[in-house]
Amino acid sequence: MPADGGIGAPNKRREDVRFLTGKGRYTDDINVSGQAYVWFLRSNVAHGRINSVDTAAAQAMPGVIRVFTGADFEAVGGIPCGWQVTDRHGEPMQEPAHPVLAQGKVRHVGDPIAAVVAETVEQARDAAEAIEADIDELPAVVDMKAALEPGAPKVHDDLTGNLCYDWGFVEENREAVAKAFDAAAHVTTLELKNNRLIANAMEPRVAIGEYNSATGDHTLYTTSQNPHVIRLLMGAFVLGIPEHKLRVVAPDVGGGFGSKIFHYAEEAFCTFAAKEVNRPVKWTATRSEAFITDAHGRDHVTKIELALDADNNFTALRTETYANMGAYLSTFAPSVPTWLHGTLMAGNYRTPLIYVNVKAVFTNTVPVDAYRGAGRPEATFQLERVIDKAARELGVDPIALRRQNFITEFPYATPVAVEYDTGDYVATMDKLEEIADLAGFEARRAESAANGKLRGLGVNCYIEACGIAPSHLVGQLGARAGLYESATVRVNATGGLVVMTGSHSHGQGHETAFPQVVAEMIGIDPNMVEIVHGDTANTPMGMGTYGSRSLAVGGSAIVRATEKIINKAKKIAAHLMEASEGDIELRDGQFSVAGTDKSVAWGDVTLAAYVPHNYPLEEIEPGLEETAFYDPNNFTFPAGAYACEVEVDPDTGKVTIERFAAADDFGNIVNPMIVDGQVHGGLGQGIGQALLEQAVYDEDGQLITGSYMDYAMPRADDVPSYVVDHSCATPCTHNPLGVKGCGEAGAIGSPPAVVNAVVDALQRAGKDVTHIDMPLSPSRVWQAMNP
Repeated sequence: MPADGGIGAPNKRREDVRFLTGKGRYTDDINVSGQAYVWFLRSNVAHGRINSVDTAAAQAMPGVIRVFTGADFEAVGGIPCGWQVTDRHGEPMQEPAHPVLAQGKVRHVGDPIAAVVAETVEQARDAAEAIEADIDELPAVVDMKAALEPGAPKVHDDLTGNLCYDWGFVEENREAVAKAFDAAAHVTTLELKNNRLIANAMEPRVAIGEYNSATGDHTLYTTSQNPHVIRLLMGAFVLGIPEHKLRVVAPDVGGGFGSKIFHYAEEAFCTFAAKEVNRPVKWTATRSEAFITDAHGRDHVTKIELALDADNNFTALRTETYANMGAYLSTFAPSVPTWLHGTLMAGNYRTPLIYVNVKAVFTNTVPVDAYRGAGRPEATFQLERVIDKAARELGVDPIALRRQNFITEFPYATPVAVEYDTGDYVATMDKLEEIADLAGFEARRAESAANGKLRGLGVNCYIEACGIAPSHLVGQLGARAGLYESATVRVNATGGLVVMTGSHSHGQGHETAFPQVVAEMIGIDPNMVEIVHGDTANTPMGMGTYGSRSLAVGGSAIVRATEKIINKAKKIAAHLMEASEGDIELRDGQFSVAGTDKSVAWGDVTLAAYVPHNYPLEEIEPGLEETAFYDPNNFTFPAGAYACEVEVDPDTGKVTIERFAAADDFGNIVNPMIVDGQVHGGLGQGIGQALLEQAVYDEDGQLITGSYMDYAMPRADDVPSYVVDHSCATPCTHNPLGVKGCGEAGAIGSPPAVVNAVVDALQRAGKDVTHIDMPLSPSRVWQAMNP
């Protein structure tokens, strides 16, 4: 059993008390004395040339302080991209400018043209409607393949075309892969789409810029997953503000799912405008704005081919993907379909040869970037779908085909340049078959048939790379930032601790889980540990929270800083007990001398650190505060196996998920209750993608799913009661906690399980259906059954 409240205990989330009682402090709750409000005039056409922007009438309206246009930002840097990809020919990607306010052209519906700062938000909105923007509408390009055709409208006139990059990996394998396909006994081919999604976090984005003219200090309050990164990008590359003069605060944040990682134009605008008008400037997105300004996710079109020998062993894999970048390059957009996708194409399987080709394409749509899983769901979906299709073509059991090709020895170097340190895919599949009661499926299928429904079973595996690292390696791959994490641990004189972390919590439960780690190491109550995050003024430089990295990277930094604390505390304890430092042990909050009954309490040692009467200051300086930075040696590789059972109504095509089981290997678990919640949330989002969600543009670049009237979000009655298990743990070998990451797993593994189940149901009913693109709406499923 875990120590009371320590690692392994299902402690209730302490932060939920304020959230559930309405005491959370979100960015929109912050109101700065004297603040003004901004409203953006946004493009209502997807592509157009700006002839003029007449702001005279708007400027004269009541309450208007100032109207800004792109001309005000000509001397200001554009929104930077944080990752540069080199194409398969060794050339850097095409990287267009991304102005804060549109200059010369608008490139997607929602592109900001002008901004009004006024005394009230209503006055700002009314004045924005009075701005006369003379724009010649140009043909828009939305379809990726059409965007690459000769003569297609160019999203950016200064680029050679709409191709951002043509990436190949591993390029040296290309010919060998082709030969393996030529020699294959069987080849399965599948063309599929990974539907475009909109994150739809509960809290829309908000930004408040504040400027202190007396000191020259800037403050930005924002809904961000990584405030230090925003400070670096905006300060250094956009506005030219020295970091020591720029504070970024991300208080409580109501969900992110990746969409709040990125630096957005509205953040730069509010910071810039606050100095220009010498007033705090606040912007709160409407939900309609969020649909056309928040970075979208996914949107891949892929052809995947799997080669097998006569014994059904996988011999080669080849994919060709078109990845939508949208109109501009968002912060980490280039890395998502490349290094976060191509390197995971081995999955859980021994496939000796793999080649991945990705063409990233500019279109007249909202920029696309990381969304829960970021590249890993796209890789898993295509791989697990083609394996299922291959099993059906070969007439073999889909689970047996997977088992036959599992990786079973670790560490394992994949042909796509990553090395899995640990895993046990056989054990997770065994556990899945148990908790999903696969043996009882046929009886449940018969019961469904008696009720006039078609029942299907979908099974799949997944592997994820979390805690992207190390910094020197990802730097060689194009990352323009480090990917370490940091922590400062400050011990108070009475023994309580304050942990200041560069990670950011926006639903992950850091304020509960991080104290469990520190409490376990020292042997104290977790309530003695306070977590501080989200403010660059009082936390060490860190990279924030995304990619299931918080515990594996941020938690490891906390461990390293706490180790330093303990080592110094042992020196003080040794002097207090007149013993050798090497004989000091710490257990259950007590320092003792090995082999004796001498001991001193944690609180007595921490008090002595600040009241240094009993140890020589020339040997030990006063105080008890340490900082550590942790840069991982490798990714972590959580993995699992999922099973989904569905019922399909043959008359309407409606899909109902009846059962869902998830067996995951997350390594060591700090708080199993939080892990269960993270998996449940990911499963809900994955099911939403599989059955309901899709961002759809018409041929003119208008988003026709721009509200909840048209964009279907999953609701409670769309998901079943899940059965989850994470007992098959193989601890990570290269971080001090042995953890792997869990936040994205459900969203990665669930879409193919759902689609596999629906296809299985239709095929068992004698329907010639091999694939249906997501979302599997009733109309799509009915049409597949009735071609």
